[in-house]
Amino acid sequence: IPEPFVPQGEQVLTIAKKGEGRLYYRLGIDYATSKERVEAHSQGFTVKRHFESAEKKLESVQKVDGEWRVEAGALVRVTLTMETPGLRYYVALVDPLAAGLEVLNPSNDDIATRPPHSQPSSPYWMRYWFVHQNIRDNRVEAFANQLWGGSYLYSYLARATTPGRFVVPPARSEEMYHPETYGRSASDILIIR
Repeated sequence: IPEPFVPQGEQVLTIAKKGEGRLYYRLGIDYATSKERVEAHSQGFTVKRHFESAEKKLESVQKVDGEWRVEAGALVRVTLTMETPGLRYYVALVDPLAAGLEVLNPSNDDIATRPPHSQPSSPYWMRYWFVHQNIRDNRVEAFANQLWGGSYLYSYLARATTPGRFVVPPARSEEMYHPETYGRSASDILIIR
């Protein structure tokens, strides 16, 4: 495993081509911020995340001093609101999961606990704005081929399984083939007690 590269001063990157034909390249960077809190950012999408109790015990999920507090064992509904001002193609909405939560797969639970993804004013043939969703152990993903300008909801259920204090990375939405069109929610602090 190579050691981490730590740049010293200004660095120069040169991309060159010799001979005929086209040169295709991709330049990317992976990084982790040292900040515990990351602010929301909108560049074509606005994304917001909200935690609430999915049970009758409404006090099992509360927001105190900017931190979400959840009782261990509580059933939590995570709701994402994604807004876009115009037509978008091949959209991905990805919500990284807090380490203390375990997502409930809607296909394995009874119909009463399935999350309401549909838009209230949508016609019957367009109940879900997404065409595919992935429930993974560390994130939840929803994908759409085409979205008109407007506001879209996505929610899922999770169980608070592990006590502790967790930093929840921002939820992110982007056009997959135009990643410069994106948005992210703010990061959250989740305390399971």
